[in-house]
Amino acid sequence: MKRLSQRYRLPAGWLRSTLMTLAFGLLVAGGVADQGTVFPYMVIGVAALGLGTLYLLFPHGLHFAFGTSAGLAVYACLFAVMGHAAFPSAPGPARAVAFLLPVLSFLVAVWRRRRSLRMVAEAAHPFDLNHLPRMARWLIPVWLVGICSLAFPVNRLPAFEQGVAVLAAMALIAGMVAASVRGVVLLLTDMALITEELAGRASRMLIPIVAFLAMYGMLVTVFACLYRIAQGLSLHPLFHGPQGPVPLPFPDALYFSLVTQATVGYGDVTPHDDGIRLLASLQVILGQVLLLFGFAEIMRTRRVLGGEGNARRSEPSGD
Repeated sequence: MKRLSQRYRLPAGWLRSTLMTLAFGLLVAGGVADQGTVFPYMVIGVAALGLGTLYLLFPHGLHFAFGTSAGLAVYACLFAVMGHAAFPSAPGPARAVAFLLPVLSFLVAVWRRRRSLRMVAEAAHPFDLNHLPRMARWLIPVWLVGICSLAFPVNRLPAFEQGVAVLAAMALIAGMVAASVRGVVLLLTDMALITEELAGRASRMLIPIVAFLAMYGMLVTVFACLYRIAQGLSLHPLFHGPQGPVPLPFPDALYFSLVTQATVGYGDVTPHDDGIRLLASLQVILGQVLLLFGFAEIMRTRRVLGGEGNARRSEPSGD
């Protein structure tokens, strides 16, 4: 009984992992809401089903559960895009079954091989990254099915035939996923662990990143004020839009400053004065210099932190 309670005791970080998983599922569900009224709820249901099933099978495999939920969200997006392009007239029930086939096949395969997959799913550190290409080999035939679905004129078939085609395509993918379930688990677990490791590194460089963003925002604000002051002192409009001259209130000046410094250049607000063009050019140059300075400072901080970590590892234990 004690072993059972220890086995299913909530591990550290379970709440964060659960909230992130559900938030990601809700975000994707909102993004694919134009695919019909049922599909977004299916995405949320699949994320909850995957998280609950995998937690019951691997109570300490939260990285695997989160990686799987992220993978399911990406799968939902790809299914929505491919379904709209290759099977636009497929009936709703056929789409729903086709969407669920690979998911259920994956969960069943994981359940059947849960004992052999436990060490992989509950890993706390990434496996050898040289194995990633081998783990991802199962993706090649999956992508081939998708390419064939898009290459052949399936979208010209009647609705019933399109439903049969989408069911056949997703059944093939379901079989491939079930046959390569260990590679899928390795890939999803490692990607989640690598993401967490990168997030940890980014948090250690938070100070230079925040300093860079503060300086970046200050530069945007300064030039926005200069643009607005120049417009207020001028007798003629200095900025034009698609419909002609624009008065450039401060929100528009702030927007133009940000777009100019980012060198995006949408073209919805453009300078029509040589002095303003010169000022905008100066902002672009200063923005690039600031970008180089910020990158150099972040890399310097990374080297300092790396040197401190190596120094700690090389210190004698004192035993």
